[in-house]
Order: sequence, then structure tokens, then C-alpha cells
Amino acid sequence: MNLGDLRIDSPWWLLLLVLLPLVAWARRRWLGGRPALMFSSVQLVRGIMGLAKPKSGVLLGFLRWTALLLFVLGMARPQWGEGTEKIRASGIDIAVAFDLSSSMLAEDFQLQGKRANRAAVAKEVLKGFVNDRPADRIGLVAFAGRAYIAAPLTLDHDFLLANLDRLEAGSEAIEDGTAIGSAISAGLNRLRDLDSESRIIILMTDGQNNAGTVAPLTAAEAADLLGVKVYTIGVGTRGVAPMPYTDVFGRKRYRDVEVNIDEETLQKIAGQTGGQYFRADSQRKLREIYDKIDEMEKTEVEVERFFNYDEWFPYLVIAGLALLLLELILANTVWLKLP
Repeated sequence: MNLGDLRIDSPWWLLLLVLLPLVAWARRRWLGGRPALMFSSVQLVRGIMGLAKPKSGVLLGFLRWTALLLFVLGMARPQWGEGTEKIRASGIDIAVAFDLSSSMLAEDFQLQGKRANRAAVAKEVLKGFVNDRPADRIGLVAFAGRAYIAAPLTLDHDFLLANLDRLEAGSEAIEDGTAIGSAISAGLNRLRDLDSESRIIILMTDGQNNAGTVAPLTAAEAADLLGVKVYTIGVGTRGVAPMPYTDVFGRKRYRDVEVNIDEETLQKIAGQTGGQYFRADSQRKLREIYDKIDEMEKTEVEVERFFNYDEWFPYLVIAGLALLLLELILANTVWLKLP
């Protein structure tokens, strides 16, 4: 709840203010009429019956109820705006479709001077892309024979990267294959209802569509109708690639496998949606592709205005505790009363 520069973060606590008068009335109703002393005859106290009620009790009650009022206001967490600040955000929502088929284990890339598989290099480059776009919501679709949401679109990029690290290409837990159409559809389902300046899908794959129930070009048509651009990336060297395997003696060996990226279909998907197709045959090339996408998707920048708020909760609680302490001191010193 905002009242100009004042914001109430938890306004429901203010409902307790209605209870304070009721508690005061109930206390007076059931406790206020109890006599402090009992006498066998009013003749014994006739001389003091005309004395006025001391005002000390009124002041002590005021201190107590004011402290309770301050506590309730503190729980509502009032905050005062100290000023304004400008932030810049691109307003772009990005769904990254990551191929986890077994062919992504082919080790035809170099990572930190060592042989690495396609999935490991693709992860490393994607992490840099995510870190360079802190103001964008980014989600992750993992696919092989089927597609599933590995991370919803989020600004919590630490959460996103943690889920990216857990992805394993060629895992026995997933159905092998390459469901490109299903991957695009899964990304569209996350992007279709979002109101943003730009919505894009980045599809990384090293194969041909051979699984799933949605044809890639049909998914591309749906993306075009929804105004979602699809950037496609073919991952892997041309010709053959070394695929690791373990021989009967437990030693790591390699065999050459043919690379069959359906570049024609990936080009049509990108062209249909206003995106672009890229071929990445090295870590450097893949990083350059992401840099190019980053430059092309620098759309209209939105400037938002917001307040830096100063929290009043500790001040109100400290003030309430001070009043209760003052009441306790006065009630047991200056205005000490007999039971």
C-alpha cells in the first residue's frame, strides 16, 4: 500500500488497531470495577471518599496503550521514500532450448585447452550469455526424445544456472532422440502469455528432428503467429566427430560418428520467425554467436522509476519498548501502589 512517499509493506497488521479499543473496554468492564480493599463499614473510609482519583493511573495507562499502538504500527512495516533512482531494463524474455541427446557427448570441441564434448562447451558459453543479461527473464527448455521445462523464465539467474549445471546429455533418465518441434513448442508455452518488449527462443541442437509429436516447421509457424523470434544454432564440426565410449577393459576410447545437422530445417525455422541460423564448430564461434544475438536483441530500453525506502520498523519498536520501560519504572518508584 502506497501513500505518496509512505509505503505500508504489511497493511493487514493495521487491523489490530481496531482491537485495541475493544481490549481497553473489556479490561475496564471486567477488571476496572474490582475493589482494591474491602471494609466492613463505609464509616471507616468516609473521610477519604471525596478524594479524587490520582492521575498517575491515567498516565501509566497512556504509556502502555501508546506502546501497543507503536508495536502494531511497527508490524505493519511503514517505509518512507528517501528518493528516486533510475534503472534500465531491456524487457526481453528468452527461452533457451538445450539439446541433451546422446550425440551432444561427441568431443569435437576444446575447453580450456582440453578436449570437451558439445554439451559442456554449450553450457559454458550459455553461462556467460546469461550473466551478461541480468535484466532479462531467461528460461531453460531441455530436450532429447521429449522436451521439458528445466527452469521457468526468471530473473533469478543463480537458480537458472544451478539447473543448467544439473543437465546431463545422454542420460539414461531421458528418452534419446531429437525433438526440435517439441522443444520450440515448450518454449512458446512459456512465452506466449508474457507482456514484454521482445520474446525470443534460442535453439541449440546437433542433429535432425526424429522424435516428438510436433513438426519443427509447424512449431515455427506458431512462433511466427505469436511474434516470437527463433534463433537456431547448429552445434558441432562438419564431417565426422569423435564419440567417446568405454571398451571391455574399462578404458576410454573414441569412434568417429557422422554429423547430420539438418541445417536446411534450422534455416527455415529462423527465417520463418525473423530470427537467424548460426553454425558453431568451436567454443570461440559459439561465443561469437551469442554475442551477436546479444547485440541484435538490444531492443527499446525501458526506464523505470522507484523509491529507496527507509524502514521504520526498528524505530517504532524501540520507541514502544522505551515507553513500556518508563511505565515499569514509574509504577515501581514514584507511583508505587499497594495491592
